[in-house]
Amino acid sequence: MSAGNALYYPILGFASFIIFIYMPFRDLKLGFDKEPELAFVTRNGTQFVLDGEAFYINGWNSYWLMAQSVDESSRRRVREMLQTGTKMGLSVCRTWAFNDGDYNALQTSPGQFNEQVFKALDYVIAEAKQQGIRLLLSLVNNLQPYGGKTQYVNWAWREGIGISSSNDSFFFDPSIRNYFKNYIKAVLTRKNTITGIEYRNDPIIFGWELMNEPRCMTDPSGDTLQEWIEEMSAFVKAIDKNHLVTVGLEGFYGPNDPKSLTVNPEEWASKLGSDFIRNSKASNIDFTSVHIYPDHWFHDQAFEDQLKFVSKWMLSHMEDGDKLLKRPILFSEYGWSDMNQNFTTAEREKMCETILNIIYKSAKEKRSGAGALVWQFLVKGIEEFGDDFTLIPSDNSSIHSLFVKQSCKLAKIKGHTLQNPSFKELC
Repeated sequence: MSAGNALYYPILGFASFIIFIYMPFRDLKLGFDKEPELAFVTRNGTQFVLDGEAFYINGWNSYWLMAQSVDESSRRRVREMLQTGTKMGLSVCRTWAFNDGDYNALQTSPGQFNEQVFKALDYVIAEAKQQGIRLLLSLVNNLQPYGGKTQYVNWAWREGIGISSSNDSFFFDPSIRNYFKNYIKAVLTRKNTITGIEYRNDPIIFGWELMNEPRCMTDPSGDTLQEWIEEMSAFVKAIDKNHLVTVGLEGFYGPNDPKSLTVNPEEWASKLGSDFIRNSKASNIDFTSVHIYPDHWFHDQAFEDQLKFVSKWMLSHMEDGDKLLKRPILFSEYGWSDMNQNFTTAEREKMCETILNIIYKSAKEKRSGAGALVWQFLVKGIEEFGDDFTLIPSDNSSIHSLFVKQSCKLAKIKGHTLQNPSFKELC
């Protein structure tokens, strides 16, 4: 061996070692191009605004994106779902940015996080940016799936600091409030391991939703939930001044609102501790959320009567957005169950069409009805995440066409079908 070779081999070995160490980190970025330049979605009165123009939303829910991104073998389904949304001209996907103490939990105990699951959320955000899909990220569940407020209460109870075992103590227990604030801070200040951008600085995130369908039934006056909304929305805004914030409401009117008697589905809807107008007026809430499930709210009404209710429900909330709240109204969940007696796909499609038409008319008239997100879209191979509202666009040409048509109609209002090559091809 020459002296030159003797020097060469140690250098080669060291270089190989560096490559070996570097590869796992490089692989995180593999397949992601340079991040496109994006603007944040903002609001001006009752309108969402993007790049100086009104931004109307045709989108969907896929709550399972993070869960399917934990294992690399299933990440392709996340990409497939987001690519499907892009090909349909959809603009926003709502998904969970939480999993508390459950299988593959993001938060394993208060303030403790599973880095592998956090990297899964990193992937969802990075892939959404690649596909041009904005994300509405929800921070906790009112319901028990994926932990929810019950998990927070159990954590406090086990540590002997919970002041009540009621899961509504999530809203008033000071220790639990601090748990949740710590969680909010961890998520908003998270530096994405793929893009290198902190979540609070990433414009692909459309906004933050405080909670999925908050209810505080132990205080039907609504005071407890209102105080929680004001505190948590202010806390989010103190950390993140870039993104829009919403509550995550179902849209029910409170007991002191005249519409609780004339618009709410039934009397029970005013006794849940939430109050659409009061909650949405909180100073740090940028836009409202409303859900639409007439077949769950009414069990004996004929389909045509339920459709009439859908129109009444939507127009009532848009009137509120225009006149009282001066904020955009996002119908962030809507669906029609296949468990209904005598269910037909035609009825489901008719309900979707009714909702989309009302949004289109609102956009044309520059009213507050700023968009709608269907519950829920799935791709093949993950039926375990499905429910009785599930739609698989690749299996349903009429649903696929309906949503593409809506995307094109909304784009045409702004002239995007003429300017944007992807819409020109789509429409």
